[in-house]
Amino acid sequence: MKSLYNFIIKPNGERYNNIKKIGDKELILNAEIFTHQNVNREAVVLQTPSINNTLIEKNDIIIVHHNVFRRWYNVEGLEKNSKSWLKKETYAVYEDQIFAFKKNTLKKAKTHGSEVLVEKQNQWEATNGFCFIKPIKSYDKLSIDKEQPLIGVLKYADKNLKVIKEGDLVGFTPYSEYEFIIDGERLYRVLTKDISIKYEYQGKEEEYNPSWL
Repeated sequence: MKSLYNFIIKPNGERYNNIKKIGDKELILNAEIFTHQNVNREAVVLQTPSINNTLIEKNDIIIVHHNVFRRWYNVEGLEKNSKSWLKKETYAVYEDQIFAFKKNTLKKAKTHGSEVLVEKQNQWEATNGFCFIKPIKSYDKLSIDKEQPLIGVLKYADKNLKVIKEGDLVGFTPYSEYEFIIDGERLYRVLTKDISIKYEYQGKEEEYNPSWL
């Protein structure tokens, strides 16, 4: 199956990340299908579109919009799939529904004298128009906020950025951030155009990752 404009994908694992293992037991975090917080946002690319100008290739791992795998109830109370659903665990998404990707490549390695294929670990890359920012801890003792608002460390940068780079301390406009959990890190997805300023480090900045992660 190949589409002219859509990426054909499947969830990287289950559709919902609502189960956490504690020892030898499993804890269900959320049983409501319509909430987006526990929807899986990682997918595997099965096919790329015929018209494709991105670096994303077949078998790459991608970060997608939270509504892609989410199920919902219609006005009659019937459970429905998202508009991206095709069949079984197969979905079709446009390029602007993909926010980051990493190569899922195999490399040869020798073990006990024989060659085997092992997965190569690659870093996430933000797609054009998007960035991911790591919040930093608030050091204001009079504030009840755990993190500083509208500021963070640029973790995964849009490759079209010229003035700022990954690792820089940046500010972004109000209500432009959207929370994602990627590899156990809480990050904000921010449109590149909403990054408003580059700050200089003062030496006391510390990245914020909540204990519940």
